[in-house]
Amino acid sequence: MARWSLKLASFATVAATTSGFYLYSNKYLDLNDFGTVRVGRAIATTAVISYDYLTSLRSAQHGTQEYDYLKSQVHLRSAERLRELCCANRGTFIKVGQHLGALDYLLPEEYTRTLKVLHSQAPQSSMQEIEQVIREDLGKEIKELFVSFEDTPLGAASLAQVHKAVLQDGRTVAVKVQHPKVQAQSSKDILLMEVLLLVVKQIFPDFEFMWLVDEAKKNLPLELDFLNEGRNAEKVAHMLKDFDFLKVPRIYWELSTRRVLLMEFMEGGQVNDRAYMERNGINVNEISRHLGKLYSEMIFVNGFVHCDPHPGNVLVRKCPDTGKTCIILLDHGLYQVLTEKFRLDYCQLWQSLIKADMKQVQKYSQRLGAGDLYPLFACMLTARSWTSVNMGITQSPVTANEDVEIRSNAAAYLPQISQLLNNVPRQMLLLLKTNDLLRGIESALHSRASASSFLNMSRCCIRAVSTYRRSKTDSLYRTAQISLSEALSLWQINLYELFLRLKGSQLGNWVIAFLSWMHHSSY
Repeated sequence: MARWSLKLASFATVAATTSGFYLYSNKYLDLNDFGTVRVGRAIATTAVISYDYLTSLRSAQHGTQEYDYLKSQVHLRSAERLRELCCANRGTFIKVGQHLGALDYLLPEEYTRTLKVLHSQAPQSSMQEIEQVIREDLGKEIKELFVSFEDTPLGAASLAQVHKAVLQDGRTVAVKVQHPKVQAQSSKDILLMEVLLLVVKQIFPDFEFMWLVDEAKKNLPLELDFLNEGRNAEKVAHMLKDFDFLKVPRIYWELSTRRVLLMEFMEGGQVNDRAYMERNGINVNEISRHLGKLYSEMIFVNGFVHCDPHPGNVLVRKCPDTGKTCIILLDHGLYQVLTEKFRLDYCQLWQSLIKADMKQVQKYSQRLGAGDLYPLFACMLTARSWTSVNMGITQSPVTANEDVEIRSNAAAYLPQISQLLNNVPRQMLLLLKTNDLLRGIESALHSRASASSFLNMSRCCIRAVSTYRRSKTDSLYRTAQISLSEALSLWQINLYELFLRLKGSQLGNWVIAFLSWMHHSSY
């Protein structure tokens, strides 16, 4: 099998070199436009990675320190090769690489750490290409539409880049323009990935990553339709209109197409930039609480979830009008719509995890497809050790040792994790990615696993389950009973939150000191 991988690598390298050699000196041609080059590069990388895994671990006994060290080195080399492939083939490859890089507690750290840089290393289209897309889609030249248009993009992503511009009427806008070759290459790239993953599975039977291709097939066409993104932005803005701290850029439909999206221009610091927050007087804990409220409402109550909350898509600033802190949510191309059954089971599971009710954790994990791997599933969801899950995830914060243990387990249990990802409902996959991205933000803000985040989740779960139960009864008595139970549960949470705030305040410290003094004085 190792010999087969080596031969495949040699063939692919020769094919890629031969097909592109006569084009190399032509500056107007891009080798990435030619399928043979992209296919050859992908086959060669896959073959080299497979050969490395097949041969490098033979000399060490499984379970020894030497084996673990060698495996870590193979993971790192393979991740670097994969990153180079993504950067070279661009587009869909970078998108999939970014997805893998976001699975912090589900994949070996060597992979997530290496692939995470793809969020900041996406290629840029030239101004000529940008002008071409705008001309084709809007029927006019840039100078006819805008008073000014900045050549340097505000940001470049795997599928598009964003430029700051000023319209003829003086409005400052953000112009999102799709990379011109992504549409044509995406379907071929996904097919190529599917074939390569099927081949790898023949070599490594425990390798269960077909879910990655399934997700790309489903989500990529939606992300490439900017009109769909605009509709998502308006829907979530209306859905969460009661959150005055949330800002979603307005869409200018008259100048938007499937490949060009014009939005209200909003600026701020990235949500993981503590230094920016400190300079601008923004309360880090307040931002963390707001983010928790936002996503708890989307996931548990509405079942319509923004699934790409990496720091570049979540900005913070002080609102100039009110002086209040606000969160700006960008990039609305990737949303997950949760079915009612899935959403309610997910609510019940999180309530069980917060209460440390292991029987209910098992019940609802299995209802969500975890089977006998429900302990691993609970650890994947919470990014906590099984010991912490049993004790109660609200009882103690994550320690550095526990974080290392979880990341190590991601490598040790990779076959079981990949099996789980293949078995759970497709809706779960983007939620796991979203959870890990949010945890990354919390870690950067040093606010991970705060009690307030679990309280917000509990509130939303209680509201969601109560609303469902009321919808299933015609009895006024039963409706009143459900509403009373809901009110009492929410009141208990509010009381507990008040206690925590008092406990952390100066007044709370005085009260505790006074009670302690009274206690000692009585003896």
